[in-house]
Amino acid sequence: MGRLFWKFFLSILLAQLAATIGVGTVFWLRDQARTQAVGDSPRATGIDSGPSAEFMIDSAAATLKHGGRAALRELVVGTTRHSMFVIDANGREMLGRTVTPALRAQAERMLAHPARLNVVRTLTAPDGERFLVFVRWLDQRGPGAAGPGLRQMAPGGFGPDARPGAPGGQRRPPPNRELLPYITMSGATLASLLFAALLAWYFSRPIRALRGAFEAAAGGDLSPRFAEVKGVRGDELNDLGRDFDRMSGQLRALMDGQRRLLHDVSHELRSPLARLQAAIGLAHQQPDKIGASLERIERESVRMDKLVGELLTLSRLEVPDALPRYEDIAFMELVDDIVADARFEAEQCGRRIALSGQAIVTVRGAPDLLWSALENVIRNAIKHSGEGGVIEIGVSADADRVQLSVCDRGPGVAQADLASIFQPFFRSNATSNNVDGHGLGLAIAQRVVDAHRGAIEASNREGGGLRVEITLPLAG
Repeated sequence: MGRLFWKFFLSILLAQLAATIGVGTVFWLRDQARTQAVGDSPRATGIDSGPSAEFMIDSAAATLKHGGRAALRELVVGTTRHSMFVIDANGREMLGRTVTPALRAQAERMLAHPARLNVVRTLTAPDGERFLVFVRWLDQRGPGAAGPGLRQMAPGGFGPDARPGAPGGQRRPPPNRELLPYITMSGATLASLLFAALLAWYFSRPIRALRGAFEAAAGGDLSPRFAEVKGVRGDELNDLGRDFDRMSGQLRALMDGQRRLLHDVSHELRSPLARLQAAIGLAHQQPDKIGASLERIERESVRMDKLVGELLTLSRLEVPDALPRYEDIAFMELVDDIVADARFEAEQCGRRIALSGQAIVTVRGAPDLLWSALENVIRNAIKHSGEGGVIEIGVSADADRVQLSVCDRGPGVAQADLASIFQPFFRSNATSNNVDGHGLGLAIAQRVVDAHRGAIEASNREGGGLRVEITLPLAG
């Protein structure tokens, strides 16, 4: 077991022990308070001052009121668990039991303080006769002992220390209750020990599992670990483990993406570098053709510059804090400017652009990034459209968003590849050999749209071609 287990264990154990001792002390003080009478202890005077005594006296008052002296006598005779004493005006006890003057005087003193202790009362019968009533403590000291302030009666009598049916008129000895508090405290301690161990184990187990997952991640293994622990329950620690698994999964995906990106960048740079080297070698071998070699060198350097620029844009979009400050943008003006530039390129390639719809709305974002995203989507459609093809661009808006759709009549994309066309360096097999490019345009467009809390989707059109839809929230 680790240190955290013992910290949990000891903390819970101390809390349980403190609660047990506190509750036991409260009950002990309450019992002590019940045993205190005015000026004297009821065990010293023999008068019961607990709630049961008050209840019995209330019962005696009701019995005397509705049944008279005879009914009260039957109540006193039928009392087995307590001894109720009823003394008339002449000082005689109703059942003939002897009451010492000291006990009588104490009862009268307690009667003088009814506001503080209402366990000694004077009851009046229907015929006007008055009785002094109180309840004495039952003797707990064993057979042969008499209650304080009461004379022990002859064996076989119905005296204060006798009970009907007991041999010799004596009560059966009560069970020994001196060990009961210690037994209770020992049981509570053992229960606290058990629960503290269970709770400490309950909390420390998922933490140990999480520690194992961290150690595996530190060693380079980013596969989910915490979810493999059997029997882990649902709580905050479990949520923490699930979050760690999700984080490690995302880190693994990012690292895999970085490896693929590095591989793709190396592959894309290798071709223009090889052509540059070939052009330089040709210039050395054939000085008379140096002009053609310089054109090839210039063309390949432009390609490399464009690739590096796209890579820088892609890497900048991976860091949200590095994005430029957003501002309000008139969306339709932005689209008109992009379409005007794209029309010139399309006409040079024998394509045509048709713009439909209006959306006089404002979006909030980075103008340069939005320009790059929309331009990449439109230029991608121009590249993949056939000779004489028409690129259809539609704009629409509703209460909270604006939508731009770009449709072409090119070869389209295989259904299985639709989810991958927004990945860096992805190129469809149908067009990879016929269209110039690095496969970064749609990847940049997706990251720009995501940075602006929008959405971009691609789908194949009926009759051939690709449809790309961009949705952006309006400035609020």
